Amino acid sequence: MSRERILNQRSIHVLREDPDLAETIEPGRRAQALEDCTAQLVRVPAGPWSGLHPATEHDAIGLLILDGLVIRRARLGGRNAAELLGAGDVLRPWQLDDDAALLPVSSEWSVLEPTRAAILDERFALHLAAYPQLAARLFARALARSRNLAVNMAIVNHARVDVRLHMLFWHLAARWGRVRSDGTIVSMRLTHAVLAELVAARRPTVTSALSDLARRGLVRFAGDGWLLSGDPPGEPLRAGHESARTGAA
Repeated sequence: MSRERILNQRSIHVLREDPDLAETIEPGRRAQALEDCTAQLVRVPAGPWSGLHPATEHDAIGLLILDGLVIRRARLGGRNAAELLGAGDVLRPWQLDDDAALLPVSSEWSVLEPTRAAILDERFALHLAAYPQLAARLFARALARSRNLAVNMAIVNHARVDVRLHMLFWHLAARWGRVRSDGTIVSMRLTHAVLAELVAARRPTVTSALSDLARRGLVRFAGDGWLLSGDPPGEPLRAGHESARTGAA
């Protein structure tokens, strides 16, 4: 962990950084909530990350990612699974795996893009009594993370890697995509190796599948991220893939 470097800055106004949280507060109280809800800002550079912070971290609700990109890897029996986390996600990277677990699961964290996060510590927690809507929204964020994992599991169960990748990109676009005149851009510089982890495939297979998607005008790297064209995949697309495979046989 010698490469790890954590930079703490002065307090920030969490609801100014995350407007979605601010919208949960009724308009008449929003201005005061914007001033009240502060937290310590943490900057984490790209690279391996232990998730360690000052001693007060263990009493904190968690970290709220403001921007950046983090990957969590879980390893079991020589097999890996990966979870991608970004703006809006709440995590507790210092929380160890359940001691009562019977399987030898190990976890590690890496920062893919320089990341800013707010430490939702005891000071921030005190404001949740005054603004209970914030607690509900943060709980909803945690629940959404578990649902996203279920979607990821469904994606990796598709037989074709090009279908997995196409679905993954649209899944990411639903959270962090931006529509522009030439399509929907997912502004993440995800390498082929990282994409391979996310879709449970080998990197050379992913490279080949990405070339196929680009040739068909569905997904291509556009310098500032991955550009998606057309509509999100669905049953008609699956049927088209099956027809193409049958025709080629």
